[in-house]
Amino acid sequence: MTTLQTVFAKAKADDRAALIGYLPAGFPSKEGAIAVATAMVEAGCDVIEIGLPYSDPLMDGPTIQDAVHRALTNGTRIADVLRTVEGVAATGAATLVMTYWNPIDRYGADRFARDLASAGGVGTITPDLTPEEAGPWREASAAAGIDTVFLVAPSSTEARIEAVVDSCTGFVYAASLMGVTGARESVGEAAQGLVERTRRHTSLPVCVGLGVGTGRQAAEVAGYADGVIVGSAFIRRVLDAPDETSGLAAVRELGAELAAGVRG
Repeated sequence: MTTLQTVFAKAKADDRAALIGYLPAGFPSKEGAIAVATAMVEAGCDVIEIGLPYSDPLMDGPTIQDAVHRALTNGTRIADVLRTVEGVAATGAATLVMTYWNPIDRYGADRFARDLASAGGVGTITPDLTPEEAGPWREASAAAGIDTVFLVAPSSTEARIEAVVDSCTGFVYAASLMGVTGARESVGEAAQGLVERTRRHTSLPVCVGLGVGTGRQAAEVAGYADGVIVGSAFIRRVLDAPDETSGLAAVRELGAELAAGVRG
């Protein structure tokens, strides 16, 4: 199994940032999600975040909301998320689950951590779980041998950044702007400053997400971050495609462009 530590060490040795792609399980279909994520890996993604579809996506913009709605309509459940992780991890890419806290809480923290590790997952990103409430999840994750990733934002104080990074293993997710997910014309100007502030408190890799959708933007972010996270842009390629074959081709094209970007 490829660990996050291995991914970032290799990227650093190659003098580049890691490329991290996001896709919800169950989109465009249960099997289609594995096919799309595999195409992302083949095009150059080092890490894949598999989203756990949830009915109240606080952080997600309209593109991801659309994909998540389709996944829920497809009847996607946690068992399907775990099967997707297993399929994607088989490609050799480090595979995480990005999820709001409520589904883990209802499933059972210890059980979820164990089942995710058994599926080949290397950790989770939990955007709405605060460090103050994360103790039980951190313990369950540590016992299962998986990483915990939390978010810092441009509004985060120094004390908040310190609390967040103390709860992180694997890497720190730096949200480039205040607001929801979605590709934008430019990445938030606060992103570079946030990365610099975060690095004062940790030696973990710091990865930037929200707003990245082109090779040019990936190159810009790779100039100051350890990893570049792309979600909505991949999903948009699938949503706009007339059929699954065309969607896979569009995903590979974007992945190659982003991979070239992070290699600068």
